[in-house]
Amino acid sequence: MRHRRVTYRSATLRIAAQSWPSSAAWEQETIRLLVQARWRPATDVAETARSIEVTVDLAGVDEDDFEVQLFDNGLVVEGRRQLPSCGEDAVYHAAGIPQGFFRVELPLPARIDPERVEARYDRGLLRVTLPKRS
Repeated sequence: MRHRRVTYRSATLRIAAQSWPSSAAWEQETIRLLVQARWRPATDVAETARSIEVTVDLAGVDEDDFEVQLFDNGLVVEGRRQLPSCGEDAVYHAAGIPQGFFRVELPLPARIDPERVEARYDRGLLRVTLPKRS
């Protein structure tokens, strides 16, 4: 597990519906974006009087295959799960375990003390304790 604290705030840019100068060109053209598919692991966020507790289900993910990033206003956990295949001749009848790249972005409901953050990874669960500022 790698972790780092990022000191700048993140921002999301949303473009409002508007009339583009060449809107006819947009209607006629098919735009295709190459995007890396990602899945979101199950996550619990609990707040106590003293801290915010985050638990992320990362079963089957090695500790070196994910990263935890702490922002002033949020927490990001991203990485990759790659499970061993059953063989070239295997025919899957059910495939419900997501694989590949994952990312979970969590806004923090309170200001935290970044110097006292603790992260533990045990039996497939990442547990991050984010103490609140006094």
